[in-house]
Amino acid sequence: MRRLLLLGLDSLPPYVLYEGHDGGGFRYIRGLVGESRRYVLRSCHPPITVPAWMVMFTGRTPGELGVYGFRHRRPGGFEAYIASSRSIRFPTIWEEAGRRGLRSIVFGVPPTYPPKPIHGYLVTDFTTPGPEKPYTWPPMLKRELEGRFGPMRFDIVYRSSDKARVARELLAMLDQHLRVVEYLLTTREWDLAFYVEISVDRAHHAFWRYFDPRHPRYEEHPEYSRVIPEVYRRIDWWLERLHKRLPRDTVIVIASDHGVKPMLGAFAINQWLVEQGYLKLRVDPSTLKPGTDLSEDLIDWSGTTAWAWGGYYSRVFINLKGRERRGTVEPRYYEDTIKQLRRDIEAIKGPGGEPWDNKAYTPQELYPEVNGDPPDLMVYLDDLNWRPAGTLGWPSPYLEENDRGPDDAVHDWHGVLAVYDPQGTIGRGDAGTIEIHRVKSLLEEVIYQRS
Repeated sequence: MRRLLLLGLDSLPPYVLYEGHDGGGFRYIRGLVGESRRYVLRSCHPPITVPAWMVMFTGRTPGELGVYGFRHRRPGGFEAYIASSRSIRFPTIWEEAGRRGLRSIVFGVPPTYPPKPIHGYLVTDFTTPGPEKPYTWPPMLKRELEGRFGPMRFDIVYRSSDKARVARELLAMLDQHLRVVEYLLTTREWDLAFYVEISVDRAHHAFWRYFDPRHPRYEEHPEYSRVIPEVYRRIDWWLERLHKRLPRDTVIVIASDHGVKPMLGAFAINQWLVEQGYLKLRVDPSTLKPGTDLSEDLIDWSGTTAWAWGGYYSRVFINLKGRERRGTVEPRYYEDTIKQLRRDIEAIKGPGGEPWDNKAYTPQELYPEVNGDPPDLMVYLDDLNWRPAGTLGWPSPYLEENDRGPDDAVHDWHGVLAVYDPQGTIGRGDAGTIEIHRVKSLLEEVIYQRS
């Protein structure tokens, strides 16, 4: 057995790692990647952190997992519940390895809160409510880590106009994560390590317009344009230093769960549903303040066919009679309603009348098995370039900015997967595209030296 270290850089796109647009931050990592077997990773439906990492590490689609995003809705209700480790009913790669006697270190993989027992050591992820909660396995590891590194920072407020504060908190969180992971990797016995760094994703969302010249609102800034390269640089220095302390035959995997690209704008999906007659409100829509949240009390359920959630993709729910508390759509009309709504969504054009590449899918079309609490339709606007906004009260459904606070980027379908094998047994060079749910099998080939 050789050790395997997977470094997960959340939302890192090929544009950065393979095409060299890293601002000089990935000097050492790009050297490793040049000697690696390189794949363009095709993310899952939806290409979102939760569920994408668990798709990678279980080999199961979101439909099989029953996880369609960070939050979910139980049929008949309106409020959301949050996905957690309890939502994952299939074994992860480290759980299966533990049954074979292999020891793992797991840090920051979403969603691993609350912590489950593993054969090794685990620190949970950004879904953890706070450092006051149990977040390690074994439980006593928490006291050891806090004694050395202070209370764990799991996430920051990154949708904020106070960019200086975002940068400070982002780099402080990243530095703590790097120190904790290095400590675990150099003081514990382990065979496999899986480390996902969420700071990369937060940096992209907060500072992409200052980094990517393709952004329609690109701005060169003396401080903010340096944040993303600095995040890359600190990770790069960390891996270079750590690599010298690992056995020479250690396999290193650089992976992301999805990509990232400029956000062109937001589209108020519920406002559009009101305009199209699918959603009826109890008040005159023109009297609402911009950014008004859609609430259960605001909806006139007797006249509502569908309503939606915003996000990097939109989940649309049909007000189905017999399933929803105040359902109006007769089950015999459900399929026709879906078809008509899909046609209308796919016909949405841009603010200047330009065509958009919109897609609306039923979960049954995307997955071999559909579990949990799926939406009725999963909607991508203009191939993810426009972010669906769930709020109301806007002068137009076309918004220049995200309705939930400053956000410069949207998710993209393609991430990265580079496998550096110093012994060269798996080969080097470009290897095409790999679907994210196939990554687990590839890693198992490396771990167990299968041909």
